[in-house]
Amino acid sequence: MVFTLDSRITARLRSSDYRDWRDKVTATGGCAQPIRMSGGWQIHSTSGALLDWHGGDVFIPCGNRRESVCPACSDRYAADAYHLMHAGLAGGSKGVPASITDKPRVFATLTAPSFGPVHNRPTTRTGKARPCSCGSWHHPADPALGTPVDPDGYDYVGSVLWQANAGTLWHRFTTSVRRELLKAAGLPARTRFADHARLSYAKVAEYQRRGLVHFHAVIRLDGPTGPDDPAPTWCTPELLEHAITAAARAVRVDQALPDGTPIALRWGAQVDVRRIRSTGAHEFEDQAGEISESRLAGYVAKYATKGTGKSEAADRPIRSQLDIDHLRVSAHHRRIIQTTWDLGENDQYAALNLRRWAHMLAFRGHFLSKSQRYSTTFKAMREERRAFRTTELLDRLGHAPDTVVLVDHWEFTGTGHRNDAERELALAIAESNRETRRRKYEQESAT
Repeated sequence: MVFTLDSRITARLRSSDYRDWRDKVTATGGCAQPIRMSGGWQIHSTSGALLDWHGGDVFIPCGNRRESVCPACSDRYAADAYHLMHAGLAGGSKGVPASITDKPRVFATLTAPSFGPVHNRPTTRTGKARPCSCGSWHHPADPALGTPVDPDGYDYVGSVLWQANAGTLWHRFTTSVRRELLKAAGLPARTRFADHARLSYAKVAEYQRRGLVHFHAVIRLDGPTGPDDPAPTWCTPELLEHAITAAARAVRVDQALPDGTPIALRWGAQVDVRRIRSTGAHEFEDQAGEISESRLAGYVAKYATKGTGKSEAADRPIRSQLDIDHLRVSAHHRRIIQTTWDLGENDQYAALNLRRWAHMLAFRGHFLSKSQRYSTTFKAMREERRAFRTTELLDRLGHAPDTVVLVDHWEFTGTGHRNDAERELALAIAESNRETRRRKYEQESAT
């Protein structure tokens, strides 16, 4: 007898331990590949007496930020990313003062250069579609978008080397912005920027359809000690815009092709810099091209969890050529991964550790990163949740947090659900939670 997925789901729903299993999954928000733990916790008095205990098996959220891997944990990551970004934009929370809204702040987008013509869907200023350079009119969902017009003429090696060095390029860009600010302010070249101001930022990497990343960054000028310190009077939005544009055009990373030919890796020609205005209206962007704080935070959070579009890269590291051969990706993304894997054999690229990052299309950086004083951290937000849950547990059991000691002991027993039926049910729970949040948001927006 052949059991279909529907029949396996039905059997799981009717099983005697379903309610217990469902409660564990619900506690994770519907995690698609939870970490399974066995053990328990004990509550002791400060004198050492055992007051309470609980043991059993639990599920821990996997924490994967990619929606294609785990929608539930991706949503949680996006929510944390929103609060992290918004705290550094609007202030008034997470230890960031509201006065930061008076400081020079911009939203900058740095792009990858061209490595050959790709299929695109250009539009006029009114939004009307125009034909691609190949002569065709592409539908917005056309899988050909972002792929090379001439695959054999596309510079896959150059694109992989650029992507692998994008983090270094960003680091040199921020250094150059500081130098440009000092120069524009008329300060000596040997002046320490940290003695006068601090460049605070948070950036997110967004994959384009062609498999290369854009960097979207919120950049703010603080005083030397951070958000609490007023920016110098010479720090203006105009000065910051000028410094970012000049730095993006100036920085480069020198690299060599496999045959030894030197190449210079730079940002793309498109550098977009827009000022950020305080949230007061619901529109994302006004006529002056400025961006509101709340919508910008949501925009950045969205792309912190976004993949490469319709043609996803691999969700897990590549271990062998066999892994590449069995990937379900587009021909273009497969060739990027293959090029990354092949270049990883070359000793001159050993420092790039390319094979480790082949599944990420050679991108080696974090998808969301920030400077030290921009705002709070993911770790701090996780610790806040943990402290809240602990306090909630102790309160429910009638124990004052400052009079007891909580002792945990857990052992790892595995990852993921036992079968595809359980995974589908977990995904359904995650989707139900997402829909509930969406309806709640719409109701709050309407009032």
